[in-house]
Amino acid sequence: MKKIALAVTLATILSTNVQADALGIYLGGQIWDNQASGTLGDGSSLVDFNLEDQKQNSFFIAFEHPIPLIPNVRIASTSLETEGNTTLTTEFEFEGETFSEDANVNADFNISYVDYTLYYELFDNDLLSFDLGLTGRDFDGDVTVSAQASQGSTSGRISVTEIVPMLYARANVGLPLTGFNLYAQGNFLSIDDHTLYDYEVGVSYELIDNLAVDVNLNAGYRAVKLELDDLNDLYTNIEFDGVFLGTTIHF
Repeated sequence: MKKIALAVTLATILSTNVQADALGIYLGGQIWDNQASGTLGDGSSLVDFNLEDQKQNSFFIAFEHPIPLIPNVRIASTSLETEGNTTLTTEFEFEGETFSEDANVNADFNISYVDYTLYYELFDNDLLSFDLGLTGRDFDGDVTVSAQASQGSTSGRISVTEIVPMLYARANVGLPLTGFNLYAQGNFLSIDDHTLYDYEVGVSYELIDNLAVDVNLNAGYRAVKLELDDLNDLYTNIEFDGVFLGTTIHF
């Protein structure tokens, strides 16, 4: 949160040099009720910890302007938190710690990321808009695996701090005279042994639409895939997906 707060502050300061009627500022957030599934480990083996379903939060701020060639800016923050438990069927190693067969093992997955996106509006009208750009996804968090035994506790922890480049795209289709819009947006990467995607498809409704402010309500489906191969020693094949509700305010 410190990273996104600093980025938003800097962007806000810079935006004061642009006339208000030439700059579009977008603020938004969503509550995401997702299911978590998949495996994680440190490379030697991956284990299914029966990850729990959780409600997650996501927020963003975007700045759009009419200056040619200079990209627009979007900063978004997402937290992914879940935990799970399993009984091992074979010996498992995680960050130098060995967990014996038949041990009851807990996993605590707590990774957030801030997306710094530069993008261009290739089309922009009431019926159709399409954005394309590049994102730097700044991961920050940790994954902990632990077990309790009669002789004491065993715990291994991997911290994740890495920036990964991704492709960004967004498309919006307006439904005339209804106040509704259909949209899809996402970030995507498939390089080396990493496969990442984070996309959402949904519908938005223009609750307020005037010269001072626009307020849209959003609802839809979102999915995040984290297939990581040695990201700071962490290996995962995890997916979070489910429905969301959110709002977007445009000044």
